[in-house]
Amino acid sequence: MYVARLSLTDYRNYDSAELTLGPGATVLVGRNGQGKTNLVESIGYLATLGSHRVSGDQALIRAGADAAVIRALLTHGDRELLVELQLNRQGANRAQLNRSVVKTRELPRYAHSVLFAPEDLAIVRGEPGVRRRMLDELLVQRTPRLSGVMADYERVLRQRNSLLKSARARGLAADRLPTLDIWDERLVALGSEIIDQRLALVAELGHPVAAAYQSIVDADHRPELRAVLSIDGADPDDELGTAGRVVSAGERIETSQPGLDTALRAYSTDDTASRFADALRALRPKELERGVTLAGPHRDDLLLLLNGLPAKGYASHGESWSFALALRLASAELLRRDSTTGDPVLVLDDVFAELDRLRRQRLAEAIGGFEQVLVTAAVLEDVPEPLTARIVHIDAGRIVEAGADA
Repeated sequence: MYVARLSLTDYRNYDSAELTLGPGATVLVGRNGQGKTNLVESIGYLATLGSHRVSGDQALIRAGADAAVIRALLTHGDRELLVELQLNRQGANRAQLNRSVVKTRELPRYAHSVLFAPEDLAIVRGEPGVRRRMLDELLVQRTPRLSGVMADYERVLRQRNSLLKSARARGLAADRLPTLDIWDERLVALGSEIIDQRLALVAELGHPVAAAYQSIVDADHRPELRAVLSIDGADPDDELGTAGRVVSAGERIETSQPGLDTALRAYSTDDTASRFADALRALRPKELERGVTLAGPHRDDLLLLLNGLPAKGYASHGESWSFALALRLASAELLRRDSTTGDPVLVLDDVFAELDRLRRQRLAEAIGGFEQVLVTAAVLEDVPEPLTARIVHIDAGRIVEAGADA
């Protein structure tokens, strides 16, 4: 699959924009702040229903406008699909497929893309929420119905937290909150599915991440991914997410090491719901004291390891950057493997400026087989020559045809 045409109306700094694209690589080049990232961000939004730069939609709507519109003509073989999304300042967003109204959460079923940007360094160095979001966005692209499961879980979580806060304010004991059991059942049912889906995804990502990492750095640093589950006792306030045990300097976490903390064990998904329910019962006094739900997929983390050490805190800048990029490339491989509509669109937003010459070349080789690759760069010389077959200049929200002067 590739994006044949992209149209924007009142999106970011574009009052109106039309960009014709095709298979292969296209470089969007221009000075910082001209709107290169805005273009690729819009494509990513269709696939994930979110921006990699902001958490809400309001910043995506041009100042003074009531709504922004993203239109993309997707092509796979002889089939074309027009995807349209309207982001509204007031009211719900609206979506269409070939001019027929659909639910917005249906869009990831048709638009597949993987975007890597400088912000992705936070996947390795940032807070657990960034890693959870990475997993969930990939899950929704692979299984769109999970967006509904996640939305339902968030609603139940808000209701449960509201009840806990109310009980704390009123000084109620656990035995005087029978309605909490009802919310617990719903939370466990929805949360267990999310946990199991994430665990399966983490297992699937293992080999593709290792292969992608080695293709970029040409070294075996043994990248590993480990789920850290709050329902099994992981302390959500533990910075390194190692189940209440801080890893000391130089300590390596071995897969075969006996007596590992529960948060680092290999998990069986058979009893997730019972473990979740047990955790909620055990944590109820503390939850009533704090007024917040302390176990569930909203409190989990993903531990990233290089050579047995947590990448967060021990990996160098270059290693962290390569690990984050490997995670995105592995995600693209999974989407490519599963999709019936061809490769996902691969987007590299200002990536090559952060890499040395050798890693630029190796990355260009690693992505050469994808059907469509979109690259943004402030300096064209940063982009390896094999990816510069088509160049589009961006200047102050204006798209200049390939080969023309910006």
